[in-house]
Amino acid sequence: MFFSKKNSPARIMTDEDETADSWLNYESPETEGQLAIDVYQRGKKIIIKSTIAGVKPEDLKISLHHDLLNIKGHRSLNQEIKDEDYLYRECYWGSFSRSIILPAEVDSKKIEAELENGVLTITLYKNEPGKIEIKIKD
Repeated sequence: MFFSKKNSPARIMTDEDETADSWLNYESPETEGQLAIDVYQRGKKIIIKSTIAGVKPEDLKISLHHDLLNIKGHRSLNQEIKDEDYLYRECYWGSFSRSIILPAEVDSKKIEAELENGVLTITLYKNEPGKIEIKIKD
């Protein structure tokens, strides 16, 4: 789910808040959208899919650190629209990210990512559990 900066969920009111509805105008520069994902497996593959229409491949960064896969990106709106001109505002524009703890060890040398028709597909290949091959020097 993407969040709008203006209507971020889970804002906790404190005694320092001026009015009961001051949270409606809360804006945080650190707020970013969170990608909705599907994660499933097929045999020795772990597949992650996400709809990210309007994002160019050069605006995406995918990284793997141990068992944590990170997806970060930015979706730009190429025109300036005043807040008061919006009748509905559900699309998220700006930075987004998602971190996924993988359910199995994967081969970091065999990762594929494809962006087609607004759908990001990341394919990871599982390592066989406990199998590490060690070469002996002569």
